[in-house]
Amino acid sequence: MCRHLGYLGPARPVSELLTAGENSLYRQSWAPRDMRGGGTVNADGYGVAWWGREDRLVRHRSATPIWSDPAVEGVLSAATSGAVVAAVRSATVGMPISEAACAPFVDEWWAFSHNGRVPGWPESLVPLASQLDVIDLMTMETPTDSAVLWAAVRARLRVMDPEVAVASVVREVAGAVPGARLNLLLGDGRVLVASAWDHALAVRSTPDAVYVSSEPFDDEPGWEQVPDRHLVVARIGEVTVTEI
Repeated sequence: MCRHLGYLGPARPVSELLTAGENSLYRQSWAPRDMRGGGTVNADGYGVAWWGREDRLVRHRSATPIWSDPAVEGVLSAATSGAVVAAVRSATVGMPISEAACAPFVDEWWAFSHNGRVPGWPESLVPLASQLDVIDLMTMETPTDSAVLWAAVRARLRVMDPEVAVASVVREVAGAVPGARLNLLLGDGRVLVASAWDHALAVRSTPDAVYVSSEPFDDEPGWEQVPDRHLVVARIGEVTVTEI
């Protein structure tokens, strides 16, 4: 079912955001606390995207478990950013285990992650995919439910605000596919938009930072569980939670 994390705040080493806390994203790859029946480990790869100089989006992904990738203590410890989206992956049975299948998926300044699954893949997402332009289907990185969800969100971002794009995809898929778990996370370096749909999500805001995470990664006060079927729009100093 995967786990993901979004961060906005003062610049920090990217690796620190992956490994910080008693329940860090790094630890959630083998000992998550709140998978809600969606698997036991998240060892089918990981990825992290961050916004650097002039808001340039950079991404690192690996099909290996996060604990076995030397980049965590290497290049990712040298990179710093005040905006990060990261994920560890638990592949659904029948879907590929590859670097291309690991979130975050990116386009221009957007980074996207999906924590969950869509039952009945691929037939269940045919109605959603049929709405996409051929070029959007041809440029999908991998044949997975998450990639189709990203393609749909990406297409709607051309004509919708990010919170509207995410919420509309969640509503449409949830209405068509009972049992779909649709925790989506979208960021552009300035705002994080995240849905909680049949899976865990938490948010913590401080005066100078905001975190959106599948699970609280530490025991610091201030974490709030996001109610199911709600949408989070988070900026530094401003977090709104509304029903989808």
